[in-house]
Amino acid sequence: MNALDVTGLSFHYGRKEALQSVSFSVMPGEFCALLGPNGAGKSTLFALLTRLFVSRQGRIAVMGQDLQTSPRAALACMGVVFQQMTLDLDLSVARNLAYFGALHGLSRRESVLRAAEVLERLDMAERAGEKTRALNGGHRRRLEIARALMHRPRLLLLDEPTVGLDARARAAITAHVHALARDDGIAVLWATHLVDEVAPDDTVLILHKGHILQHGRAADIAPQNRLPAHFMALTEDTAA
Repeated sequence: MNALDVTGLSFHYGRKEALQSVSFSVMPGEFCALLGPNGAGKSTLFALLTRLFVSRQGRIAVMGQDLQTSPRAALACMGVVFQQMTLDLDLSVARNLAYFGALHGLSRRESVLRAAEVLERLDMAERAGEKTRALNGGHRRRLEIARALMHRPRLLLLDEPTVGLDARARAAITAHVHALARDDGIAVLWATHLVDEVAPDDTVLILHKGHILQHGRAADIAPQNRLPAHFMALTEDTAA
């Protein structure tokens, strides 16, 4: 079973077309990089996947659960890291996780156990008691990823999660999420416009002006690690 199936998905803002007949799948353990320049439709796609927007054109299924007809079951299978930070800065790291665990119906004991598990995985166990406000940008992002993993989702959606971070923090977070896909079998959809976050064995989905330009293994789409040049050429040719 695919972790995510998107079929014939379209969306308009009034007369403006944001997505047109977008179809793709993400399998368990697959790291799929959603690439595209600003305005390509990445954020619109994420809004539809997380049910912030609803489209009557197309179908979205998460672990076989239809997002339109069974939204609670579908959403329960996914963890989400939005582009804008949504942490409570006045709570500690541990309390941010505990609050999220309670929203998902976890008992206090289970929340504590899972918080310890995800913080350890993201190298943040020693920061559990710190105020979130005291964390730097990279550690705040790690905390958001940890929070998204509290209910053990099978699909992890990340909308440009490294925006505003320095190169070292970006590399560390990208490596952590790749490890989650590889070691835990979590399906990952990682939206970005930064091609250096994509590994040769990742799946690449190139989106431009609401259309999928290419979809496949990064090394097959752009052999010899020429993805940046290939990506730029595709978007420039389409714009022309």
